[in-house]
Amino acid sequence: MIELRGKEVIVVGLGASGLAAARLCLRRGARVTLNDAKPDGALGDAVHALVRAGATLAAGGHDAVRLEKADLVVVSPGVPSFESLEAAERGGVRVIGEVELAVQSLTTAAPVIAVGGTNGKSTTTTLIGAMLAADGRRTFTGGNLGEPLADHVDEAFDVIVLEVSSFQMERIETFKPRVSLLLNVTEDHLDRYPSFEAYAHAKGNAFVRQTAEDLAVVPAGDAACLSQGRRGQARIVTFGPSGDVAVESEAIVDTRSGERFLRREIALSGGHNALNAASALAAVADLGIAPSSIRKALATFRGLAHRMVLVGEIDQVRYYDDSKGTNVGAVVTALLGLEESKTVLIAGGRDKGGSYAPLAKALEEKGRAAVLIGEAAQAISDALAGTLPVRRAGTLDAAVRAAAELARPGDAVLLSPACSSYDMFRDYKHRGEEFARAVERLAEERRS
Repeated sequence: MIELRGKEVIVVGLGASGLAAARLCLRRGARVTLNDAKPDGALGDAVHALVRAGATLAAGGHDAVRLEKADLVVVSPGVPSFESLEAAERGGVRVIGEVELAVQSLTTAAPVIAVGGTNGKSTTTTLIGAMLAADGRRTFTGGNLGEPLADHVDEAFDVIVLEVSSFQMERIETFKPRVSLLLNVTEDHLDRYPSFEAYAHAKGNAFVRQTAEDLAVVPAGDAACLSQGRRGQARIVTFGPSGDVAVESEAIVDTRSGERFLRREIALSGGHNALNAASALAAVADLGIAPSSIRKALATFRGLAHRMVLVGEIDQVRYYDDSKGTNVGAVVTALLGLEESKTVLIAGGRDKGGSYAPLAKALEEKGRAAVLIGEAAQAISDALAGTLPVRRAGTLDAAVRAAAELARPGDAVLLSPACSSYDMFRDYKHRGEEFARAVERLAEERRS
């Protein structure tokens, strides 16, 4: 267990994970300094509650703290590396992330299942948690999907299920999951990483310390994921068509045990969710989960908000909220998974540095039109030129109205932005909520 009492700890970045890390360090007797690029006045009540509890606040930029004087620096995943941080690390200062801090601070050891990937990891993480809970296991389910482990290190769990991002895997020392999944790797966060290979490498860090007693779960036939899974010594288990856990047209089959799980009995729909379910099955099978518990979870788990959720139907056009689709790979998956043959796509936001060419290809097959918003609208428009009709909209409400004009009966309107939300919204949840409200306003107008 990491020793924090009396240590000088600087927490850099005061989002959810940074705040949880600071609370943990204070509980364990550390002298905590809080640092954020935002000025004091832009920070929320949770930050000032920590100050009242004894933390020191140094806001308004990273030059406000002397990182080289710290015993420990805990960096939030949303904070890219910067020169003074790297200089402190070169000088011998220990620098870790909230996940590493939390795992080293657990009062009671428990096996960890780490779920990584560009797309599908929140759904898969939550589904694994549901399977374990259905079997009566005391389960923590959280991590990158919203609930930091650092706030729960003094609780007793049978299993810990963590969604892990590439950012979180940049700063780990001892992190060794009993089971590590890498669902897929497609272009994302190239505004932070110098190359796709660097991004994939960060995700693959979750495998490095695994031993032969551990499990690495990767998609069958995916060379990029397999190469990352082999960075440790874990046993490789594959999922998908021709995988160890095989996705067939009628069932998901665990070829190791012979258990068959009929797809018609699974609440999640779509080919991408069949892959998510197969990866979850691969993850829990070695933990002794009863097949009946797995079936119960598969039959009742219906997915997460802002991930391909039907929010309304107007004039025989269905409107889907996939605001969590923040990269091109996610949008392509969403488009190709829709039952409707044609879709009006609403996309755009803050560009993340990847290519939009795969989106153009998918829209050739499934697209009716595209309505573009936000900072990336021009870049997406350039990529889609000649593929299908494109409109621009200044607000999400205007985008919904434009999409309604372009759609035909039997079509879908899909909000799946391929970009981050921070140019126009607080986060992807805010964006999805605004989309649902815009759809409801339009429906009310059509009813009146």
